[in-house]
Parts: sequence; C-alpha cells; structure tokens
Amino acid sequence: MVFVGPSGCGKTTTLRMLAGLETPTYGKILLGRDDVTLTSPGRRNISMVFQSYALYPHMTVRQNLAFGPQIRHENKSEIAASIDKVAKLVGLETLLNRHPNELSGGQRQRVALARSMIRRPRIFLLDEPLSNLDASLRTHMRTEIAELQRQLGVTAVYVTHDQVEAMTMGHRIAVFDHGRILQVATPAELYRAPANKVVGRFIGSPRMNILPATVSVEGESVNVRCFGTTFSMQGRTFTRDRLSDKIELGIRPDEIQWVKDAPSRCTEKITGIVTSLETTGSDTFVLVNVEGTEVNSKFPSFAPVRRGDAVELVFDPADLHFFDAETGESLKATSAIHN
Repeated sequence: MVFVGPSGCGKTTTLRMLAGLETPTYGKILLGRDDVTLTSPGRRNISMVFQSYALYPHMTVRQNLAFGPQIRHENKSEIAASIDKVAKLVGLETLLNRHPNELSGGQRQRVALARSMIRRPRIFLLDEPLSNLDASLRTHMRTEIAELQRQLGVTAVYVTHDQVEAMTMGHRIAVFDHGRILQVATPAELYRAPANKVVGRFIGSPRMNILPATVSVEGESVNVRCFGTTFSMQGRTFTRDRLSDKIELGIRPDEIQWVKDAPSRCTEKITGIVTSLETTGSDTFVLVNVEGTEVNSKFPSFAPVRRGDAVELVFDPADLHFFDAETGESLKATSAIHN
C-alpha cells in the first residue's frame, strides 16, 4: 500500500498513527483483526524506515544490524544467523565490517532496510526512504524494495510525494489531500477512473489538462461544447441524470494529439498557438494556447513545429474525463471508462 500526496496532506501523520507514535483523535487502528489503537509502539511488532538512515556511525554494518535484537535479548546464534540471511537478501554480505561513512547512499539505505527486516515484523512502514538518493539510484532502489516485499510476503505501507514512485511500486494507492483520503485504488484504476479532479491532476505525468465546457441534454444524448467544437455523448456516460450547464473536461496530454499524427478515432478538433515545447527524446510535449487556456499535447519526437505556430489538436471523446465544475467530483460512469 502506498500513501501519496503533496507535502502536508497527512500521509506521514497517518503512518505515525499506524506506528503508535501519534494517537488518532477518533476511530480505531486495526492490524489484521487486532485493535492496536492504544497499544504502545514497541508491542505492535512494526518496523519503520525513515528518510534519514539513522545508522550509528561508530558501529559497523553488522553491529548496526545486531543492535536491536541485542536490546531485545535475543539469542546470539539466532542474531548471527538472521544477520547473514538478511545481508544476503539485500546484498550486504561483503559490507558487514564497514562503517556507515564508508558506504554510498544506496548502501546505507540497504542497511536501514535490513535492520527493519531483522525484527521479522508483521508490517513495514517506509516514510519517503528514497528521498535522499539521486534519480537513477532512486529508480534502482524502488525496484529492489518492491522485489524484497514480494519475497518476504509482508505488508508494507510506503509514503511518498512522488506519484511515479507510487504508480510503479504500489499494489494499491491511497491519494491524500488536506488531511483526507480522496481515493484508494489500484494504479490502473486511479489513472483511468479518478474519483475527482484533484486525483486526476495528481496522478499521471505530464498532468491532466482541465478544460472548461458547457453541456445541454437532448433526450438520451448530452451535447458537450468545448472551445467552439461540439460533440454528442450518450446519457449513460454520466453518473447523474441532471447535469449543471457548466462542467470541466479532463484529458491527458498523450490523449490529445497533433492532427497529423493522431489515430483515426480522434475526431474532435481544437486549434491554438504553440507557446512552448519540451522534448523528452521519444516524444515532444507541446504547450498550446487555446482561447486563453494552456493545453499540453503529445507530439512525435522532434515534430516540425515552433513557438508561435498555429496547430490543430484532435482527441477521442471516449478518452475524456468529466468533472463537476463546483465540487470537482467525477461525472463519468464506471461503465463508460475507456480501457
């Protein structure tokens, strides 16, 4: 399970409540069927890994790993066997006699993970453990952590503000905002069927475009007008029988494309002026000003367009998301989700 959201949204506070470091204002905390709301942290059998490695600098890796079990007065031979087993699992066999200042950032993070695994906890809590690493090492370590969790078969709750990290690591993701959980779902469900505009904008990179639109109902059809183009949707596309005149459309940059490179199913067209380009190598994302609204669109790599050019963008209405203009809640029926 991954908790994801912007800074200050409550994800770390929730993690601390699971650990017993914070007390909930109301409600209960259940681990399995056990109510641990008032159970002390030491009795919950939980291991926690922080952004800071929190290693003892005067101790070797082996001594750091042994410290917790020794405090708990575990058997010496069992401690040694556990250290060897965990060190092999995370690739620390050759580093056990080194001190933390002799290790790289990634190696220190492995020691922190190994130390949490020595305890054989019922649940792992990881609070942004990769934030101190560079981008390439972070990518490598998140793959390692996901594989370790699979091998150990122990539930892990992982906190991050990085939605890419959340999408690549999480079996399920809880999206937080302003102290509330907005949606809990699989990565695919969050991407294809966001519960509201905040989730739709937060999940996915580049961010989802939000476009103003008006609607009118004619029988079993709903006419949608956006930037001078009008198209018809079936009424069952929406979750409500009655719609406000004004709604907002959500469409991801890779689903609104340059007319010269788009598939035939993209039938609806809008026109604007290129204001900036960002080339990633495989693709170029072009920011287009359409009647005062900036629309991010996917173009082919090194497409022959420049700032100031007029371009036509096309999209398939089936790819659109519909949001209430006031509440931001999704108006798109589950049965209408385009897979």
